[in-house]
Amino acid sequence: MFRLGVIGSGSGTNFQAIASAIANGLLPGVEVAVVISDVKDARILERAEKMNVPAFYIDPGKYRTKLEPQIEQKYANTLNDYSVDLVVLAGFMRMVKHPLLSAYRGRIINIHPSLLPAFPGLASFRQAWEYGVKITGCTVHFVDEGMDTGPIIGQRAVPILNGDTPEDVHARIQVEEHILYPACIKAIAEGRVSVSGRHVAVDSPGDTVNVV
Repeated sequence: MFRLGVIGSGSGTNFQAIASAIANGLLPGVEVAVVISDVKDARILERAEKMNVPAFYIDPGKYRTKLEPQIEQKYANTLNDYSVDLVVLAGFMRMVKHPLLSAYRGRIINIHPSLLPAFPGLASFRQAWEYGVKITGCTVHFVDEGMDTGPIIGQRAVPILNGDTPEDVHARIQVEEHILYPACIKAIAEGRVSVSGRHVAVDSPGDTVNVV
């Protein structure tokens, strides 16, 4: 089995989408091995527990946007305890640094609610709406030391329509996130993803991973 470790801070809708894809046979040979959150009462933990997936809260320490190295080591140790092949960030609101990056170099992915490199950081759907762009979307990328700067695996686009609120845009993006994230995980689990510098190649031209 190809084992996922999911880390999130919030409601866990992308975790739910991944778990549903597994349950529906859309991710053969893939399982969620463990879920970790930095928020004690995060809904993602509740969702995991209802699915009988091991779920852990690990105290994030004193910083708001990152983990202290010794705490990040606890995250890495927990992932290692569950023999995780791929770390999936699902609404994790902290920068990943070392030692987690060192332990899982090239094996951590994130989903971001914009068409990167446009609008990195927090509330990117609101950033896009405020800027007045006509198209935004979501991006799945490998995680590196920067903020939403890792090589891009796949993207899907959505329009921003007349009369939309930021919440309308966010809801439209989330629909596409729940398609894109499982598709990217499937491609990685099947060994169809290769990276050369900033360029990511995904085999199979019919895959939804590269739809923009």
